[in-house]
Amino acid sequence: MDRAILNVARADLHVHTCLSPCASLDMTPRRIVRQACEMKLSVLAVTDHNSAENVEAVMASAQDTDLMVIPGIEVMTSEEAHILGLFHRPEEAISMQELVYQRLQPGRNDEELFGIQVVADEFDMVESINTRLLIGATTMRVDEVVDAIHERDGLAVAAHVDRTSFSLLGQLGFIPDSLDLDALEISAALDLGEARRRFREYGRFPFVTGSDAHTPDMIGRAYTRFLVVEPCWRELCLALAGAQGRKVLYED
Repeated sequence: MDRAILNVARADLHVHTCLSPCASLDMTPRRIVRQACEMKLSVLAVTDHNSAENVEAVMASAQDTDLMVIPGIEVMTSEEAHILGLFHRPEEAISMQELVYQRLQPGRNDEELFGIQVVADEFDMVESINTRLLIGATTMRVDEVVDAIHERDGLAVAAHVDRTSFSLLGQLGFIPDSLDLDALEISAALDLGEARRRFREYGRFPFVTGSDAHTPDMIGRAYTRFLVVEPCWRELCLALAGAQGRKVLYED
């Protein structure tokens, strides 16, 4: 019998960096980590649009803190729905990125229209400028994206399903029974408890929330409370599965 002492961990599972074209340039690795710590977050996931090139820099910036950084990516499917891929190790996120780059719409980023896409190091220095069209959709269907995430031992989360744009429900109008999602994400506009009541037909999925931060002040404006032994990958997976006493806390 598991007699481990359980604690509450606050996790923001949807944060962009200066690599995302629509994020502010001050969403640098060190600034993100500093803001997350000020907001007393235990876990933060880096989920840039169609790329994971800043993941390792944020992880390196957090090394001397108590913040756990999850490598991730936000993929836009061919249906123009956003799916978060969360991974245990950065190489798994990079592997997913390589697939996304192969299936990304051709073309170059228009910096005046979408914004500059900065690859930074752990000290907030510019390493390069990504010129791919990261704001665009891939040619992968939503089921292909979910399968690819799982093939890399990741968690597949349907992003901001309560929104009308770029969400699975907004684009398809429903969640296919065959889609093996690990969680549904609710935007910062909706309380998790209310979301479970509003979307009770999808109660088979755990619900999480995140800030979808594109500026530093947005980090931690929404977060998920997990009951876990400690903030680590294994405990997060157990909580999403509702296993061994670990779980998502929906009410304050």
